[in-house]
Amino acid sequence: MTEPDFLPRADGLRLAFRHRKGTGPTIVFLPGYMSDMDGGKATALDAWAEQAGRAMLRLDYAGCGASDGRFADGTLTSWRDDVLHLIDRLIDGPMLLVGSSMGGWLMLLVALARPVKVVGLVGIAAAPDFTEWGFSEMEVARLRRDGRIEEPSEYSDEPYLTTLAFWKSGQANRLLGGPIAIDAPVRLLQGQKDVDVPWETAPRLAIALRSADVQTILVKDGDHRLSRDADIALLIATVADLVERL
Repeated sequence: MTEPDFLPRADGLRLAFRHRKGTGPTIVFLPGYMSDMDGGKATALDAWAEQAGRAMLRLDYAGCGASDGRFADGTLTSWRDDVLHLIDRLIDGPMLLVGSSMGGWLMLLVALARPVKVVGLVGIAAAPDFTEWGFSEMEVARLRRDGRIEEPSEYSDEPYLTTLAFWKSGQANRLLGGPIAIDAPVRLLQGQKDVDVPWETAPRLAIALRSADVQTILVKDGDHRLSRDADIALLIATVADLVERL
């Protein structure tokens, strides 16, 4: 695999990305927490984009994947700003955002920040407000006491790290408490056997979104990752249908 390209932030940290030219709107993949742009869903979608002649941008937030920085220094706000920094400098035309898990929360924040450029969204187990519903009172108390929580991860050899700064940033960016002022078409893919994001989050998000063009697709036997061949095929079909409509 070739080395990614890099774009420095104002503080000098370099953000890694892979930008494929092609027909718009540009598909922008936003990875989940402790994930990166070389995950199975991102690379499968990129392979389809190459075959279909579609423009696509994959990226790593600071401290993730090939980007500079420490993961522990990242927050929801700083990673949203990383995405904005990259898309503002690399993409001139319209974009379709594809967000996985935490990336689904980020895609909503990015769409709110760039409502003219973002013309469609596809969430994969989108997890808005997970700092609110994903932590017990005991875990929040540990965060406030120790400044961080480290737990074994089902998806990585590295421990699952949550910092107090990230949790506070998440709490400051909650969206599900009221209407979400996004008018673009939205597709939400959600496994009903997801043990990380309650499947009811997807219909709750669908109701909160102001857009009239929202579809929630529930995969009865799907888990959080939705990375089986059939799940990947569903993702590609969903993105392909939406970009054709756009």
